[in-house]
Amino acid sequence: MPAPRSGPTKARRTIRVLIAKPGLDGHDRGAKVVARALRDAGMEVIYVGLRQTPEDIVQAAVEEDVDLIGLSILSGAHMVLFPQVLRLLKEHKASDVQVFAGGIIPDDDARKLKRLGVRAIFGPGTSLESIVQTARELAEKRAR
Repeated sequence: MPAPRSGPTKARRTIRVLIAKPGLDGHDRGAKVVARALRDAGMEVIYVGLRQTPEDIVQAAVEEDVDLIGLSILSGAHMVLFPQVLRLLKEHKASDVQVFAGGIIPDDDARKLKRLGVRAIFGPGTSLESIVQTARELAEKRAR
């Protein structure tokens, strides 16, 4: 049974993050680097690997009771796959799970994805410190 999420007298539990590579994208070096940085920052990271469907990602997120989902994509399919993940989270009554993303995402698409509910988008060259800090902030929002 997971520890309580919040409350003044309750212990804080470790932030749980699921990292996934949706679609047919076969390049996962960046996702693994981010996963390691989050782990090194004290978070529990579940890396589900390459070629995940939105259904696979959401199912794993619900089963693992994660606070955050990090999606990494370089294939250009973000405008199809990310909205599917967000829709499925709602269907599974898990829309409080915060979603962030990284990869090659044009600015116009990033703005659209943020309006749909992706909470942060990181492009190439984003510092790991920035990603870790944002992940902490997003997890804190979920805990409220």
